[in-house]
Amino acid sequence: MAGLLDKRVWIVSGKGGVGKSTIAAALALRSARAGRRTLVCEINTQERISRLLGHQPVGPEVTKLEDNLWAVDVRPQEAMREYALMVLRFETLYKTVFENKVVRYFLRFIPSLQELVLLGKILYHAQEKRPDGKPLWDTLVMDAPATGHAITFLRVPQVLLQTLPPGPMTREAMKMRDILEDPATTAAVLVSLPEELPVNETLELHAALRDQVKVRTHAAVLNAAFHERFTEDDLEALVDQPELLRVARSHHDRAAQTVLAEMKLERNLHVPVYQVPRIFTPGFDRSAIEQVMGHLEPLVTGKAGA
Repeated sequence: MAGLLDKRVWIVSGKGGVGKSTIAAALALRSARAGRRTLVCEINTQERISRLLGHQPVGPEVTKLEDNLWAVDVRPQEAMREYALMVLRFETLYKTVFENKVVRYFLRFIPSLQELVLLGKILYHAQEKRPDGKPLWDTLVMDAPATGHAITFLRVPQVLLQTLPPGPMTREAMKMRDILEDPATTAAVLVSLPEELPVNETLELHAALRDQVKVRTHAAVLNAAFHERFTEDDLEALVDQPELLRVARSHHDRAAQTVLAEMKLERNLHVPVYQVPRIFTPGFDRSAIEQVMGHLEPLVTGKAGA
């Protein structure tokens, strides 16, 4: 199977708490290590990715973190101005409309407006060009919202095309939709844990992306996986050491859960599932991200056992 390096827009999503920001950070770092100009986009968050990579928060401006790696936290207020200017083209018109206090009050009640400007800002970066006409960003990693909100967020272009008359907004929505639906450009990576609820939500997210957003799932990542270390004979040998037996049996049970979770994901998603083992560390920092990145190598390159 082709690796993520064959795509330009990588959408990372999953249930809240499964470690999708960790996976997004590791993927962005691996893309940059491949010599690709990489932009990682967080969406109105506390900027976990820049901190995970050992850098200060970057805010709403595209900021270089290290060689080939930039980051931005896309926030509603700043994105509103930038996206409105991109669409309206005239700053005086923007100030007249969007900086009017009364208008801004009512804008808060327009369905999907916030999602529109956030997604529009991100996909604007996906369309930026260099002087030679090539894309400015070789890879754009989107740390997308969690499960249900991700669908609302990514469905914005379709909603606009179904509800608005032809005009500048629908033209922009069409561009956004075309980027998201193009399997040669965009790939979704779904992150789960080896537990029943995250696995079920991953399957629901996959179905919604396929049926409602037309975004193709490229692969799944089973995060915090446990690999088997104790056989039944090992457990029997520890019967006279109850504390050690308790720890070994817990690990054994979690390894069994990992196997079942992987089987369920593979059977229902019909895409590769990559395991990232549970990393035991007092603080999850840059060194932990480097470890995660190593386990994601086959996902990025498409080479088994890379």
